[in-house]
Amino acid sequence: MQRFAFEKLISWKNNPNRMPLIVDGARQVGKTWLMKKFGKTQYENTVYVNFDVEPSAKVFFASDLKPASIIRSLEYKAGFKIIPQKTLIMFDEIQECNRALGSLKYFCEDAPQYHIISAGSLLGVAMHDGDSFPVGKVDRIELFPLNFAEFLLAVGETRYQRMLDDKAFNKFEIIDKDLTALLKQYYFVGGMPRAVKIFIETKDYEKVRETQRTILRDYESDFSKHIDVPSIPKVGMIWDSLPSQLAKENKQFVYSDMKKGARAKEFERALYWLQKVGLIYKVNRIQTPSLPLDSYGKEQFKLYMLDVGLFSAKSGLALQTLAEPDPVVFNQFKGALTEQFVLQELKSCPFDSRIFYWANDKSKGTAEVDFLFQYNGTIIPLEVKAERNLQAKSLQAYIKYFAPKYAIRTSLGHYGKHGGIWDIPLYLIKNFSSIIL
Repeated sequence: MQRFAFEKLISWKNNPNRMPLIVDGARQVGKTWLMKKFGKTQYENTVYVNFDVEPSAKVFFASDLKPASIIRSLEYKAGFKIIPQKTLIMFDEIQECNRALGSLKYFCEDAPQYHIISAGSLLGVAMHDGDSFPVGKVDRIELFPLNFAEFLLAVGETRYQRMLDDKAFNKFEIIDKDLTALLKQYYFVGGMPRAVKIFIETKDYEKVRETQRTILRDYESDFSKHIDVPSIPKVGMIWDSLPSQLAKENKQFVYSDMKKGARAKEFERALYWLQKVGLIYKVNRIQTPSLPLDSYGKEQFKLYMLDVGLFSAKSGLALQTLAEPDPVVFNQFKGALTEQFVLQELKSCPFDSRIFYWANDKSKGTAEVDFLFQYNGTIIPLEVKAERNLQAKSLQAYIKYFAPKYAIRTSLGHYGKHGGIWDIPLYLIKNFSSIIL
């Protein structure tokens, strides 16, 4: 599989001011695979330590954290000399060894010539923030499930990428039907590497679905490993309520929908852990969009999962849906699948802020724009339509109130600009900046 994050690793390698790198991400998004491929293709040799399966390796960091001492121990383990610039040192599941995590500070300060990359779960690494975490002494990137473009490359649809490279956006109508069919596949398969691999090898959707169910069970088994006992059932309640919460008309998360009388304070710790582990994305409401957006988020919010394929599995999307007319699958759960897809695509884009949604004061009528984000110092509203729908009453209301420089509507419609609104097909939404800027 081709992962676009690979280019970020190459840039890190070539940066003379590089610091030890941590690859963050939820479990099973491909961190280990990416790290090993990078080492195999970009270095003469590698030293790989997995602290989960090799707990004895923790002894390398037991006596002191001097880089010279650690390097000697790693050379003994590897059986060859570690040469700066030519050897990649890889620490996997680094959250299992606090002192290894802490050692990155000293490699940054005293031995920056060594190339060190580590991977760990978002939750495990986050647990050490303020403790042994080397604040300001590491570089970080976050890895997500395969986005739609990576999925297309994985299944051999390279023409899409060639057209993107040429910025031939007006020519995508030629393959619109093919891309819509592939997008429908992606809604079902998603971007978890294991599920995509099974799909490539077998083209069997039932096997893909069983793989997704296994991943979901693995995640649920993890709850008890990292979360205090009183929070475990609350985490499960939030996790299990996601499909029904997003199936509502306004999709706003409501605690009492899980349990009568439930309050935010009761669930705040469980919600925090699900965010930290990378299994959910929290999208807060903005009422009056002003810069910087991060300062204006309201208490109301929506929750999305990390992957559209896992969301469709947890929602029980039937396999038969793939054979039905396009709008059926894209409208599934009142468009929740489509919003989940768009949020997932946006998460793999670089923004100046978190992603929000906009809803006006109810006294002024009901208007809501699905996503709002800050890009290159500009606030951009984005409305999601599940069909080939060019109506956008809420987006028009937003434009009337705030006169944004750019406004985006994404749907199954064609590329173009209509009345000050950029229309971007769903399968192109990750490339919005190349289109409108």
